[in-house]
Amino acid sequence: MRDNTISITEAWEILFERHQIAQRVEEDGCFRISAAEINTVREARLMAKFDQSLRLPEVFRRNRLSILPVTRGEYVIGPFETHAKVEYTEVPVKQVRVPGLLTIDYTNLYSEASALLFAYNSGIFEDASGEERLYFTVNGRMASGNFSFRIRDVRQPDTYRKLSVMNAQVEIDGGYEGENVFLICEAKNIAAEELLIRQLYYPWRLWQRKLSKRAVPVFMVYSNDIFHLFFYQFADVMNYNSLELISHKAYTFADETIAGGDLEAAFYAVGEPGPEPETVFPQADSFERVVDLLSVLYERSLTRDEVTLYYEFDERQTNYYISACEYLGLITRGMNEARERVYSLTKEAAGLMGTCYKEKYLGLVKRILVRPVFYHVFFLSLFRREVPDKQAVIQVLKEFRPELSDSTLIRRSATVRGWIAWIWKLAKDG
Repeated sequence: MRDNTISITEAWEILFERHQIAQRVEEDGCFRISAAEINTVREARLMAKFDQSLRLPEVFRRNRLSILPVTRGEYVIGPFETHAKVEYTEVPVKQVRVPGLLTIDYTNLYSEASALLFAYNSGIFEDASGEERLYFTVNGRMASGNFSFRIRDVRQPDTYRKLSVMNAQVEIDGGYEGENVFLICEAKNIAAEELLIRQLYYPWRLWQRKLSKRAVPVFMVYSNDIFHLFFYQFADVMNYNSLELISHKAYTFADETIAGGDLEAAFYAVGEPGPEPETVFPQADSFERVVDLLSVLYERSLTRDEVTLYYEFDERQTNYYISACEYLGLITRGMNEARERVYSLTKEAAGLMGTCYKEKYLGLVKRILVRPVFYHVFFLSLFRREVPDKQAVIQVLKEFRPELSDSTLIRRSATVRGWIAWIWKLAKDG
């Protein structure tokens, strides 16, 4: 009997044992499982989509396996290389105009749909593709059609396995047609470190054979008020793993720049820092990901499991980044109707996330600097505008967090240095 109260990890452990999946893969090379069979334990829709490889359940990772849909109601499990790393190259960030449209609020682009609509109406896709005019023509779910392909075996990288797809369900976040190209866009509103190649490959296979013009896979990331557009190609139509990055371009709508002087003013505006909170000191090295989490929670309150699912964390990262937001006083705990613990933005955080670029980011800087460790480390960085070395940071930590062990001090110093580096990165004048 299906039990949606158990975790996805637990559900897959049950299915692997019930169907002897690992053994069947060893014997046959792969294992096919129907949505109906998955549904007996937990809803298949939630059980078979893992946008990042680290989100695969432990039983998959332990056996170096992954899962792909092959029909509308069937999946195949095998040692497939299904994901690719997203390469954030150092590129200039181009300013774009804010559309003069009353129904587009550029201070509230926290859903993938709103970010895509802004990107389209501000001309980002046209500028990035070089097309004079693009038309938004396709989105939503559709059937993949029938095709075959080769996919790399992660256990034997020189070996490829052949798979066939028959009308599996695919989804396109946005399809944009110009005179010369058709852009097939997958969008994320967090700084994704990986992409699930299937989300580009299946729709690309569908449309590249339908059109006389070139179909171009595009991955759009909207994070920290920056749009990253990654243009790809599949060098070999039959090879799932032949994805190649053609170009990476970045855009922002921020019409107010932050200068080094603004950061110094924010520091002096803090005056004296408050006491260190009686919470665990954060271990979350990327403040960009803290901002992404705040953005996800701006949409609605989430349980810990929902944060893990929507933010593409593993469970340990979820704990780290929730704790980091609690340390800054930006999220609060509550209970939903199902008596589950949920996390929400504080009133102050919600107000801050709904403001314009400069006010929002300087507000976040002040929230960091009101904590004494970060205040004093930032002070050390003021004159040279560079992050103090690890030993200098450890000395500050020892003063204000004497309970931390030597090994913990080293790990926490990485977080402090990462957040201070994020602050200085905001300054457009270096």
